[in-house]
Amino acid sequence: MRTGQPSQTARGAAAYRAIHQRLEGGTIFRDPYALRILDAETLLTLDGMAADPSLKPMRLFIAARSAFSEDALAACVARGARQVVVLGAGLDTFSLRNPHAGEGVRVFEVDYPATQAWKREQLAQASLAAPASLTFAPVDFEEQSLREGLAIAGFERDRPAFFQWLGVVPYLTREAISETLDFIADIPEAEVVFDYAEPFENYPAGRRARIKGMAESAAARGEPWLSLFDPSELAKLLHDKGFGVVEDLGLAEIADRFYGTLREGIPIGPGGHVARAQRSPVR
Repeated sequence: MRTGQPSQTARGAAAYRAIHQRLEGGTIFRDPYALRILDAETLLTLDGMAADPSLKPMRLFIAARSAFSEDALAACVARGARQVVVLGAGLDTFSLRNPHAGEGVRVFEVDYPATQAWKREQLAQASLAAPASLTFAPVDFEEQSLREGLAIAGFERDRPAFFQWLGVVPYLTREAISETLDFIADIPEAEVVFDYAEPFENYPAGRRARIKGMAESAAARGEPWLSLFDPSELAKLLHDKGFGVVEDLGLAEIADRFYGTLREGIPIGPGGHVARAQRSPVR
């Protein structure tokens, strides 16, 4: 992202969630705040994005990853977790919809200060009050670690937690990804859901050119893709860090579980994944 500006990736993901409510009625993932929280600049792009059929696969993927994550979150809360950390929160609206607030579930939103300030402005303009169960944790990762930022926000490292980490991993270095997973793995009964993309060489030639074009566009707006993973490589990384339960859905599994009749015309094969990793219990 560009210094002092909100992430364009955060804007794009929020736009896709809003368009999914309009075009598909939130069939995969219902979010009544998705449209209300958008800024004026993003609102102007919605009609063009909605009219472009080539964007449908990404729109459905973004809806599905949120649905997958919040299903896992609910199960984690049922097992006793009362802390939810949204890493790279952008305009995510879970904190506004939190069905577990009455059970004492706290939400910590972690993001760059500029993106978080932008979100606060959008909440105010939409007349949406930040709920008491939400704590903002602005972290400038050039100056501060995730551990430090969450500690300042009141996160308790000795209590179970669920981490939602969507739309972030491809933009981080492998070192940063490894450090974040180490931090999560050090928390009792921790669980994390994140998405990632496969290396370019895994794609068939026809799709490879399009995917590389998407990566070049991201780089041009200051958000280059830095880390891509083969599924087997990622599974080993997670197991080596102490995550005993790993669930990894590729495009085919995502379509089977979430798309229903919307699946028609959606490419199946190498591409985006959404993964869930649960820390092994201490014996």
